[in-house]
Amino acid sequence: MSTLPPLKSLRVFEAVARHLSFTRAADELCVTQGAVSQQVRVLEDALGVKLFRRQHRELRLTSAGERYVLAVREALRLIGAATAELRKDRQAGRLTLSCLPSFAHKWLMPRLGDFIETHPEISLRIHTSFEVVDLARDGIDCAIRHGPGGYADLFAEVLLTEELTPMCSPAVAGRLARPEDLAGETLLRDFGTEWDDWLEHAGLAAGRFTMGAEFLDSSMAMQAAIDGRGIILGHTALARDDLDAGRLVAPFEARVPYDCAHWFVCLPGRETTAEVQALRGWLKQQAADFPAPAMGAQRRRVPQPLPFD
Repeated sequence: MSTLPPLKSLRVFEAVARHLSFTRAADELCVTQGAVSQQVRVLEDALGVKLFRRQHRELRLTSAGERYVLAVREALRLIGAATAELRKDRQAGRLTLSCLPSFAHKWLMPRLGDFIETHPEISLRIHTSFEVVDLARDGIDCAIRHGPGGYADLFAEVLLTEELTPMCSPAVAGRLARPEDLAGETLLRDFGTEWDDWLEHAGLAAGRFTMGAEFLDSSMAMQAAIDGRGIILGHTALARDDLDAGRLVAPFEARVPYDCAHWFVCLPGRETTAEVQALRGWLKQQAADFPAPAMGAQRRRVPQPLPFD
């Protein structure tokens, strides 16, 4: 008789142990909280030990649970890596790239036709998500991540760095002769991007200004500005095409560097495969046309982390 517990229960256990919450684990796994509780009970019954305990209304791992979760995580990682390798063998010539919807919409898609023409032998699949994907578990070849870096478990290299500066429609720009004129306008917010540092850099006090809607997706904030709904603190790389086309205007010279960059990441060793090398080289070629300001040179605070960083 097999001594292995159900794989489904192990995955649920790992999620609960990571979040220390049945509710958050259920949200991640797209199941009910009751289903999560049931799978944990199945695993505890199979093992004959308790893996969790309630302490002051908080969920904690028992000593047995702390030991067990380390082995379970490593086992799931190995299974995911082996599965990914088998998929690569079966899907030679296919490549999946994950990125934020805003990056796909504003930067990648306008340039993607060139990659398709240059590399017809590669079938590229674009996966967009606000969540951080697990490259091994989810069968994703590579990703563009937006953040301050620190991807120690991955091959990672900076693709694009950015500066921040106010941007708006041409009609709104006509009302802005100097930074002080922003006091009569609505300042839109892009989640994770704060106005305070730019306003301070321009010699202005943040309390004087009206803050409007906040958008999780940068491309939505940019569209609102294009539609004349307010002014965004825009990302120079993402807004490049809209600025060149005149849909957006950057009315002031003052810019501040941004602490987050767009990083190309993949599992260690995958960067040398033919398909990934081709995509990496193409992305770097496209990014070479963009200025590369130093990250965080004038900022004192790392911006609020995005939920998908």
